Amino acid sequence: MSRTFAYVRVSTHDQTTQNQVLEIQSAGFSIQPQRLVSETISGSVATSERPVFQKLLERMESGDVLVVSKLDRLGRNAMDVRQTVEQLAENDVRVHCLALGGVDLTSPAGKMTMQVLSAVAEFERDLLIERTQAGLARAKSEGKKLGRPAALETTKMVQELKTQKFSQSQVAMKLGLGIATVKRHWKKCSQQI
Repeated sequence: MSRTFAYVRVSTHDQTTQNQVLEIQSAGFSIQPQRLVSETISGSVATSERPVFQKLLERMESGDVLVVSKLDRLGRNAMDVRQTVEQLAENDVRVHCLALGGVDLTSPAGKMTMQVLSAVAEFERDLLIERTQAGLARAKSEGKKLGRPAALETTKMVQELKTQKFSQSQVAMKLGLGIATVKRHWKKCSQQI
């Protein structure tokens, strides 16, 4: 007999999963409390690195169903979502996404939907890269300096304490900086300031 699980996720502890739970219930899924799996973790973390989701995978068996409210709950990007859905399909677990009309992502129609979404995501990523590179090239041609601005004030303070015979560790403590930052500014010549 198949069991139905729900996976709900929020990024921070001040957020709540209640809306996702209500969406799933409103769609007609009756999830037993022990099968409602909630996780607080950033969406930028790959599904394979989410501890609670990994425990969920261990609990699920062939024939089970996993329900999510939106695709972004399931993975950090289209590629991650696709890999997660494929992994679940290999284990004969069906995946329903409410935002896509409740379609089973492991069915033929669901697989097609995933392929279209992956293609769109790849297209958007390529456009973003193209726009970023065009913007950098334009800025360079206009003579704008790219990259982080020089931390002249930090260099000046480190160099001043260096001349007063403070050690690098003492400078780090005095200025509230990391030792690596102090070492980087320590090496700079006083004339550059």
